[in-house]
Amino acid sequence: MIDLTEIMTNFKESIDLDNEYDLSSTITSGDILDLSKITLKGKIEKEEDGIYIKANVEGKMKIRDSVTLDEVWYPFSFEIDENLDETLKNGENSLDIIELLWQNIVLEVPLRYTTVENTDEYKGKGWKLVSEEELHKDNPFSALLDEKDRSD
Repeated sequence: MIDLTEIMTNFKESIDLDNEYDLSSTITSGDILDLSKITLKGKIEKEEDGIYIKANVEGKMKIRDSVTLDEVWYPFSFEIDENLDETLKNGENSLDIIELLWQNIVLEVPLRYTTVENTDEYKGKGWKLVSEEELHKDNPFSALLDEKDRSD
């Protein structure tokens, strides 16, 4: 929890943030298997129209590889620029930073992520995994796809 009393009472104009957080015990998403320590750097500032958090968040999440289904670490980094007036309840003078971080980290889970570079070893009877470049290189429908792109 971050105490916002000094900002709300105009004792301070901002609170500096430079902390590491361990959110591994708060994992509730099936897509995120583990989290490294999360680094948060930025400020909480009082402006004319509210209290804002402006910060950079960095860390790594362990997720499943889209191709191999192995557990892999996915690095992420994002900016938070939010008006906290919507987050804080009436009369509340503290911010649950863990909840705010978790809500934003869940949004960073990629739909597909793979560390596979050589797709040749992934094949079977009647199928093989191809890269995006291979998909477009020998695709008999490439001309149709090109026409569709031009009409959009």
